[in-house]
Amino acid sequence: MDVLLVLTILTVIFALAFDFINGFHDTANAIATSVSTKALKPRHAIILAAVMNFVGAMTFTGVAKTITSDIANPNDIVNGSVVILAALIAGIAWNLLTWYYGIPSSSSHAIIGSLAGAVIASSGFAILNVDGFLKILQALIISPILAFVVGFILYNIIKLIFREKNLPKTNKNFRRVQILTAALQSFTHGTNDAQKAMGIITMALITAGLHTTSDIPFWVQVACATAMGLGTSIGGWKIIKTVGGKIMKIRPVNGVAADLTGAFIIFGATYIHLPVSTTHVISSSIMGVGAAHRRKGVNWGTAKRMIITWFITLPITACLGGLIYYILNIFF
Repeated sequence: MDVLLVLTILTVIFALAFDFINGFHDTANAIATSVSTKALKPRHAIILAAVMNFVGAMTFTGVAKTITSDIANPNDIVNGSVVILAALIAGIAWNLLTWYYGIPSSSSHAIIGSLAGAVIASSGFAILNVDGFLKILQALIISPILAFVVGFILYNIIKLIFREKNLPKTNKNFRRVQILTAALQSFTHGTNDAQKAMGIITMALITAGLHTTSDIPFWVQVACATAMGLGTSIGGWKIIKTVGGKIMKIRPVNGVAADLTGAFIIFGATYIHLPVSTTHVISSSIMGVGAAHRRKGVNWGTAKRMIITWFITLPITACLGGLIYYILNIFF
């Protein structure tokens, strides 16, 4: 069998594995608040998240096109199939490591950092599409800050509107609303996160000469949506515990505000075709809501650990992607 074809098949397999792992790694993002407030039983929450992730992944492709073409031109990358395979292996390794330790790190940071590192190792810095890469980087940086601010403002508005209401009754009503907001957040997660693997596979097909444009083949969209949905159905309980309880004590009203904030920011990014870290957007939403509710109620130690992970993921995965490229290049 032709070596290039073998590499392409391996790339598709690893990309779907990345999407599958991304599903159970990031399940917590969509359902942690609803599970922690008992708005949904864990099994029901996971089924809801899996279905809505699939639907979201099948609805849009703009982010996938950005991944395919904005980091580097697939046609210009030297040994492109090995580059993409190295990036996927590095991204998967980092996701599994952070999942094992229950750290809600970013799958988006991991794959983008790994891809950039492998591309640079193969073809040098000149190969990077600087404008496109900086646009992606800006989205990754600005989105969690925006989520914190919007979460803070939205919760203050909700507090103002319901200040005269009976708290137990209000929480009961918001617990029902949380089912809808969890579904919405799962949908938006699918519209953004699943598309990264779609973009990677399309990029691999172009470098192998099997595809000519950044348009996402339908079979790629279905395969990635299915892998994300199946991964979500497994659930990442370690990260659910961190996001759902270790940042702050979440009540239904807090959960609704955080879910709406996260969904708004993620879908806004999807609408303008930019990949963002759903992990950091939703975690920042919870922190913003927590700060508005009671600043001392936020576990800033957990928040600090998450922020450190946010900063180190890109450079670590870039180095890892480059290292794995050099190793694979010996064999291919």
